[in-house]
Amino acid sequence: MCRQAAEPLSSIWRTEPCLDLRLWMTMKHDKRPLFAANWKMNNGPQSTREFLVEFTRSYEHAADRRVIFFPPSISLEAFSLAASHRPDLELGVQDVHAESAGAHTGAISATMALEAGASWSLVGHSERRNEFGDDDDMVVRKTLRALASKLAPMVCVGETLEERDAGRLSEILGRQVAAILSVVEPGSHSLLTWAYEPIWAIGTGRTASPEDALDAHNMIRAAIAATADDQTARNTVIVYGGSVNPSNIDTLMDVPGVDGVLVGGASLQPADFAAICNSSAIGLR
Repeated sequence: MCRQAAEPLSSIWRTEPCLDLRLWMTMKHDKRPLFAANWKMNNGPQSTREFLVEFTRSYEHAADRRVIFFPPSISLEAFSLAASHRPDLELGVQDVHAESAGAHTGAISATMALEAGASWSLVGHSERRNEFGDDDDMVVRKTLRALASKLAPMVCVGETLEERDAGRLSEILGRQVAAILSVVEPGSHSLLTWAYEPIWAIGTGRTASPEDALDAHNMIRAAIAATADDQTARNTVIVYGGSVNPSNIDTLMDVPGVDGVLVGGASLQPADFAAICNSSAIGLR
């Protein structure tokens, strides 16, 4: 079987070197706390519509925070239409293919996601890395493709329990961050949002302690500073993702350097995710 050769990284970047000016300005200067829902393989179009009816009853537009949903790709258009009266609810796709188009059965391109209403894309989620074999090189390609197609990437990085126990946390995070920033043009570094997901805490009910989250986020900022510069590191939005729920949201949002959360299981219940998005802890920031 013949496999199509991967497009060179330089070619991807030249396709569209940066996002349009309005999105660029929004991303570059927006440090409002961010609450993101990753629905994974849950909620088809009908469930999406029903969810939004309940969620919008409990969460009213709050100008001091941002809310993003990452539904399955089949539900992107349903979400976009059902939330048309709530422009404050932003929409993203869970993954994009590294190529712009072609014979890639079952995949979705960044352009398709954009046409369906998405403005964000998750890239490098641990489940994509573990189940589908997305290594650092593939994550780089997908990040470039998202940027080239005017999708804002939320790049996921994190460590396994074995890597943490071996004292390799800083090494792993540094490698994953450097792989991206060494290829993305410096002028676009501020367009990247990072999600720290301790893999050992995802879907397990275990949560990193505030000290764990603080250490990891500081390591990510240090890696950004080492590859980019100190100002970029300070201004970059880094969210925490690992068994976030209504009971621990205020504690997590109180941690310095935690700019928001990426929520999995708890985002599937409208009341729970509304409670998370309504966190009062951001008033203390």
